Amino acid sequence: MRESSILFVNRVFPPDRGATGRCLSDIAARMAAAGWRVSIVADGPTRQPDLAPAGVVVHRTGSAMPDGGGPSSRAYLRSLRRLAGQALRLPRHDVVVTMTDPPMLALAGPLLAARHRAVTLHWCQDLYPDLLPVLGIRIPAGLHRLARVGMAQALRRHDGVIAIGGCMRDRLAGLGVPDRCLTVLPNWPDPVIRPLPRAGNRYRRSLGMDDGDGRFLVVYSGVLGLAHPMDGLLDAARRLQDSDPAVMVLLAGDGRGMAAVERTASALGLRNLRRLPWQPAAQLGELLAAADLHLVSMASDAQGLLVPSKLAGIQAAGRPCLFLGPSGSECARRIGGCGLTVDPFDGEAIAAAVRAYAADPGRVAAEGQRAARQAEAWTLEQAAAAFTALAGARLAAPPTAGIAAGWRVPHA
Repeated sequence: MRESSILFVNRVFPPDRGATGRCLSDIAARMAAAGWRVSIVADGPTRQPDLAPAGVVVHRTGSAMPDGGGPSSRAYLRSLRRLAGQALRLPRHDVVVTMTDPPMLALAGPLLAARHRAVTLHWCQDLYPDLLPVLGIRIPAGLHRLARVGMAQALRRHDGVIAIGGCMRDRLAGLGVPDRCLTVLPNWPDPVIRPLPRAGNRYRRSLGMDDGDGRFLVVYSGVLGLAHPMDGLLDAARRLQDSDPAVMVLLAGDGRGMAAVERTASALGLRNLRRLPWQPAAQLGELLAAADLHLVSMASDAQGLLVPSKLAGIQAAGRPCLFLGPSGSECARRIGGCGLTVDPFDGEAIAAAVRAYAADPGRVAAEGQRAARQAEAWTLEQAAAAFTALAGARLAAPPTAGIAAGWRVPHA
């Protein structure tokens, strides 16, 4: 009996930076170990040294989006054409999985399924095109409506659509994706992240925070984009810097929103805010362990369009978290018992919450322990087993996409 094969299509793959690439690498490695033949199409130079797990073959398009200046709709469309073209030229695979980088990649899924005579799955990490305006990528209203209709039609032609949260599943159902095609499969924490003591942490030492000095560190780590409002946090820092001098805020990472945050912090004269650039993945565990309290931020109009992946790592590190975002979102649900949800624009409420945590080390410790237990309930191994089982089940069922949906592309 021949081995089953699966083809993943996504713009980034390690060593490229990006959460979708990390998730893809994790799942691909486990599926290869389970006996699947795994191929990946990603952007980038063809001679780029890949960090592909054993049994995984990476096909690079030979080009990539330019660095700097932020993404544009034109650059994303070029990436989509490159990825789809490369995937169309590959030998046949049994299952084709599209992801959401670049944004409209799901449109290519049914076409690729017809070319490969394959089952098609869409792994929805972000829901486009509705997320584009939230990210500051403006397109004409008529084009947005057309793209939305096209996306809904394409998603309904997939054999399965994977959402990373319940609120995203509801959005997908609202686009007409049948319940039988929808699966919720949350993202998982990096297996190397675990609870570590604050004592001796080099990030705390670099900030001048000595063990036992009573200082309290609040950390935001990762990408800071336009979907991550920080106005309330900056107002909270302003309120805290004189009344609570033992509290420090650290922003570690990069993104399109960092420059604006730095300008505002400078204008406010914030003395209790520190910045670090993006930190290598190998150091993430120690960075997360430096915090007494973490921050996750999400714009209200992004509810159901994305689920911040950084929360899983924060919980695996055994730290409580303030979620600055909508109370009805998946992130707010997951944070229950090991953090608080606060209006991202209410600086007074954010400052009060930080103050309460800083004054109660027992609460910090108890919620951190609950966070770690919650992280242990959904691991990479469990997620990979669920993903592999889903692909196998869809492969065994009669196809509903590609050829069955009316596509007629000759098979080479």
